[in-house]
Amino acid sequence: MKKVIHKAATRGHTRNEWLDSRHTFSFDEYFDSNRINFGALRILNDDRVAPGAGFQTHSHKNMEIVSIPLRGELEHGDSKKNNCVIGVGDIQVMSAGTGIFHSEMNHSKADPVDFLQIWIMPRERNTRPVYHDFSIRELERKNELSVIISPDNDTPATLLQDTWFSIGKIEAGTKLSYHMHQTHAGIYVFLIEGEIVAAGEKLSRRDGMGVFETNSIDIEVLADSHILLMEVPM
Repeated sequence: MKKVIHKAATRGHTRNEWLDSRHTFSFDEYFDSNRINFGALRILNDDRVAPGAGFQTHSHKNMEIVSIPLRGELEHGDSKKNNCVIGVGDIQVMSAGTGIFHSEMNHSKADPVDFLQIWIMPRERNTRPVYHDFSIRELERKNELSVIISPDNDTPATLLQDTWFSIGKIEAGTKLSYHMHQTHAGIYVFLIEGEIVAAGEKLSRRDGMGVFETNSIDIEVLADSHILLMEVPM
């Protein structure tokens, strides 16, 4: 088993009048040659956007993009005439493919929105751009890591990559095991809230860790936690 650990305090940081963003991997003006990606996981940004502000219309190409709201409401619009507002308990996925223009704005004029923006490198390039948003509320189970994204149509959300996302709110004292769906894969653990021991390493709020060259990992929950796991090809 091999590990790479990214403590919350070591992440890159972008801050301006409307955005406060932490970058686990190199992004925009933050560059670290040792933190380009973890397998197919390219970007993991922890964003807070001020009321009424956001990412104005911009383009993406050949990237799978996932947004997970943690607080507030996120408003999406794109060049394929998709428009929606998502909140806690929803996710949105977008295959940029040959190219798409979109905007991501805080829907509220009074409160900030916090969300995770995650980029996965696709297995296929130059595909047709596709956007979907989904509720994951019916998939979530108490004290379980629920699969919310998969490549095999077992979940509402699918990416153009052999990638599984699992998420769960887990109570202190719970022990879990995660087993890989595929060989030559790695699992990236991102602790949204709480405190855990994963693969023998203690993680606290917003810490991340990638684990590979193993078939499974064990997790012990030390304090009530909100955990995101992303299994990706290495």
